[in-house]
Amino acid sequence: MAKLFVPALVLALAATGVSAQDARYASDDNSHYGWADVLRVDPIYGVARTEVPQQECYDQPVVREERGNTTAGTVLGAIVGGVLGNTVGKGDGRKAATVAGAVAGGAIGNGVARRGGGTYEGTQTTCRNVSTVSEQRRIMGYDVEYRYRGEVYVSRLNYDPGERLRVRVSVTPAD
Repeated sequence: MAKLFVPALVLALAATGVSAQDARYASDDNSHYGWADVLRVDPIYGVARTEVPQQECYDQPVVREERGNTTAGTVLGAIVGGVLGNTVGKGDGRKAATVAGAVAGGAIGNGVARRGGGTYEGTQTTCRNVSTVSEQRRIMGYDVEYRYRGEVYVSRLNYDPGERLRVRVSVTPAD
């Protein structure tokens, strides 16, 4: 009897291990999992578009007009005119000549300063924002043909499964 007990115990332990292994693939909704052989994998390509913002800059010719400093010209002309007027005449005539020279010199200095500005040509950098659209061909998924228990199936997956594919098998009664 002891000789039969040991093989029966080993067989019972092995059966328990197999059913425990199947239990991890079992589910409550009458389904289980198995493995299918992959027959063919075809990548599905698509075009992915991305918009890249960039800044585009260019040099543009410009003309600038500078005006002279009329205040400085008026003051400088008045000083020079006053000094020259002061050298002419004696007594009260000298004072009048100084004032007249200052007024005349200020007017002349103002006129010279107005004409003293100039026109200058140069360049100015102008920038603007533009968007560039980039298109790239990418794999969007895979059409996979596989065989499970003699039947051939096709599914679209987002990954390449390799040589074997884990499948979920669901059994429901037919009406």
